[in-house]
Amino acid sequence: MQAFSSTRDWTHPTGTLGELTRAAHERAAAATGRLAELRAAARDAQPPVLFAEALRQLHVSVIAEVKRASPSKGPIAPGLDAGEQALAYVRGGACAISVLTEPSRFGGSLADLADVTSRVAVPVIRKDFLVHPIQLWEARAAGASAALLIVRALSPSELPSLMEAMQETGLQALVEVRDEEELARALAVDARVIGVNNRNLETLLIDVTTAPALIPSIPRDRIAVAESGMKSADDMTAAAAAGADAVLVGSAVSANADPAAGVRALAAVRRHAR
Repeated sequence: MQAFSSTRDWTHPTGTLGELTRAAHERAAAATGRLAELRAAARDAQPPVLFAEALRQLHVSVIAEVKRASPSKGPIAPGLDAGEQALAYVRGGACAISVLTEPSRFGGSLADLADVTSRVAVPVIRKDFLVHPIQLWEARAAGASAALLIVRALSPSELPSLMEAMQETGLQALVEVRDEEELARALAVDARVIGVNNRNLETLLIDVTTAPALIPSIPRDRIAVAESGMKSADDMTAAAAAGADAVLVGSAVSANADPAAGVRALAAVRRHAR
């Protein structure tokens, strides 16, 4: 595996990921004055449900996503009720719920996150373009158990800083990568749950060979999550064959007229040893 050497190897993200990351920095800056309030709310929140442990199943775990829209597809389910959708996912067998909280391109909010965490007993992950510890306190104050960190969006100093903040807040991390170099960065900060995204967030193009190619390089003691482009039981079977412990599914279940059935159709594929 290629080693990641220094900050000189990292460049700011471009394309859609660059736009969303810059907007996330602005939202984080606007929220920094609320740190004391958020810390207090986090202390009062229900204890987090263990995210990593929930993904250790005999079958490939489904992380079902509450997703109203996306930059690649536009509107998906604009009228979606976050809490009701999450309850349907759990009825279908989802082991965890992902809630998109990015407001401008995904139509999400922290209110959606709080709604979901108040209504389901499974772990809930905040999915957003997180760049500052204040956003982790927002997630914990809303009841989240975990949060997404995208390696490509974070500098070599930001990623370890946010992993330290994860421990302080009590959240677990889903650390997302796309290649061997990013995987090396994730392992360097001792990421326990590692997602491999088939979608290039800078160009929005999907390459369904990305996760199957990279997941075998993830150590067996970590949890491997395949992300993006999963629509059918056949896709789940392919992810399982590559060694995925879990799959994160968004558009396919958010757009389904029967979200419980949509999850149920994906939730019975047996895991393979990696």
